[in-house]
This record gives sequence, structure tokens and C-alpha cells, in this order.
Amino acid sequence: MASVACGGARAPADPPGAVSVPEIRVEGADLGSLFEPAHLVAPEGDAVVDELLASPVLRDPEFQAAVTVWIDYWQRLAKPWFPDFLRRMGSYETTVDSALAERRLPASLRFLPLIESGYSPSASSHASAVGMWQFMAGTAGEFGMEVGPFLDERRNPYKSTEAAADFLEELHGDFGSWFLALAAYNGGPNRARRILRSYAPVAEPSDSVFWALRRHWPIETREFVPKLIAAVIVGGTPERYGYAGAERNPPLRFDVVTVPDGTTFDVLAASAEVEEREIHTLNPELFRGFTPPGRSVPVRVPQGTAETFARNYAEIPPDERMTVLEHFVAAGETLSHIAVRYGISLADLQAANPAVRPRFLRVGARLTVPIALRRRATG
Repeated sequence: MASVACGGARAPADPPGAVSVPEIRVEGADLGSLFEPAHLVAPEGDAVVDELLASPVLRDPEFQAAVTVWIDYWQRLAKPWFPDFLRRMGSYETTVDSALAERRLPASLRFLPLIESGYSPSASSHASAVGMWQFMAGTAGEFGMEVGPFLDERRNPYKSTEAAADFLEELHGDFGSWFLALAAYNGGPNRARRILRSYAPVAEPSDSVFWALRRHWPIETREFVPKLIAAVIVGGTPERYGYAGAERNPPLRFDVVTVPDGTTFDVLAASAEVEEREIHTLNPELFRGFTPPGRSVPVRVPQGTAETFARNYAEIPPDERMTVLEHFVAAGETLSHIAVRYGISLADLQAANPAVRPRFLRVGARLTVPIALRRRATG
């Protein structure tokens, strides 16, 4: 989970002294034999060394044991949904590979969205992290993504991938180690710095330091790197782990058009002469099912439909671009009652009426009800 503001755990009553760079034992099984190189090469044949997979910590028996636990998880417990993760990965992996290669980041980081969200742009966590890369709102803002009532660019797989690659590059520059950078990505840079200051203030940053301090990280952060390495192994060679023939979606192909004002997805789909679900798939950041009113936004439509869209959309009068109806508030009604009446979510009703204050709802006030959302919910 990409975060910059996480509450830190209190230090134990009797913390250990500072550690120098620890030794990593190299005896025992070698995970290297589990890796296939083909999927770890940058997309355009630029066979750079994958620093994450070249870490000496991968030869530590205790680290290998932790990875083995997660291999078993991906192979067995995750079996019902792991094929879906791989399938969705196909839609976006080219985008991810390109962003990583452009910055010369480890190609194995292509599996980071798999463990964060199952490559789902609409994923959200109990901690309010959202999107394929699980950005918190504050971090998203720092990297130029808009998070608002109509548009959440954390759900945009293309913009969020660029932001995640920038964030990972910045973290690696700050922490000097991919294991430490991933710990900061998961638990927040501030927490990572506190742990390093408390328990390894004189140590040179390294993957070994991350593993030597493992009992001081939160459990999720401590397990984050072994979980990722296991996902690289299983996802990189799925046929070895019971996923032979696992399908991958083809990369999404689209044109980009500009929509000048609030328009519901059914109208966008009709203009492009495609199914409404295709508009949803291509534009997960427009999570309300319509484009923001009062402003222009880019919208992705299936490849080859831009001209059709422009021609048809221009013929639609502005007052017919939002499939809505009007509701005038009656005595005793609340927004919740009205949302239930029309079969849409309270959040969608509020998003369509951002100026309305629920606690001060006036009798006779005119509300906009996006009925296209009702059809989507019941269809």
C-alpha cells in the first residue's frame, strides 16, 4: 500500500542496540533455480540486471523459508482467484513494463500490482488505499493525481502506473535498497525512517538491513517482500504451480476523446456505438458512471471509434447528455430515502448534487438523479 502517513508502532520497552550491516548466511537452498529469466527482462530487450532478484538476501535460508510460505499461499490458498489476477495483468502489464523500463527499475516490480490489488484498478482497502497500486489519497496528490467526488485518478491504470514508477524510483533513491524502498512503499517512508533511526542508525542502507530488522517492521511490511518474491516466482512460471494455460487479457487498446461536460456512460457508449461495459472498463477513474459536470475531461473509447464518437456526440443536445431525472424534495425525505427510491447509491446521488448539504435538505429543493446508474445497478 503506497502511503506517506502511517501511524508508527511503539518501540519495545527494551529495544536492542544499533546494528551494523549484518552478515547474510549463504548456505542452504538457492532460490535462483526457481526463476525463469525470460519474464524478468525489460520489454525492449534491454537485459539489465534485476536488482531486486539479485539481492544476497534471497540466499538466506530464513528468507527462503518465508518465501516458501507465500509460494504455498499463491499456489494453494489463492488458487480460486489467482487466475483472475493473471488474466487482469494482461490488460496492463505492457504499460507497467514500459514505465519500469523507462526508469531502469527492476522488471520484477511488474508483480507489485498483483500483490497489491490483483491488478484491479477499482480495488480499495480497509485503509482507504485505492487502485491498482493502492495509493492513499495524500500520496496520490503528491504525485499529481486528482482524488475527488467525480474523478479518482488512483483508479486510472495509466496515470497511476506513471506515478507509482516515479514513487518507487524516489523511494529507492532515498533508502538506497530495494527491500527498504518496498518497506517504505508498504508502510510509509516516515515509519521506515523511524525504524532505521531507532535500530540501525549507523548501518549502511541495504536489503540485509531490512531483513535483519524484520521483527521491528509491522507484520504486513515484514511479509511484503517475501510475498512479492513468491508472486514473481509463481506468476512468472505459472505452469509449475498448477496454472498451466492461465489466460491473459490482451492489452487494452483505445482512442482518447474529450468530453466537454457531465455525460453518463450510457450516452458515451451510444455515441461510440459500443457496449456501456466497454466504457466502464476503459475509464475506471470515472467511478460514478458519468463525467464531471462543468469541465472537460479525456475519455477513453475503444480503438477505432473516436471519429464515430465525435460525430454522434456532437448531435446530442447538451441537456440530453446526462441521462437523469429531476426530483423535488418532499417533506420528511432524506438523501438516503431518495437514493433507495430510485435504486442508486447514496454516494452516487451525492456526487450528482455536490452543492447539496444532506443535513440542510430543503423541501422543494431540486435534485439531479442519474438514472443511468440505476440501470447499471439493476441490469
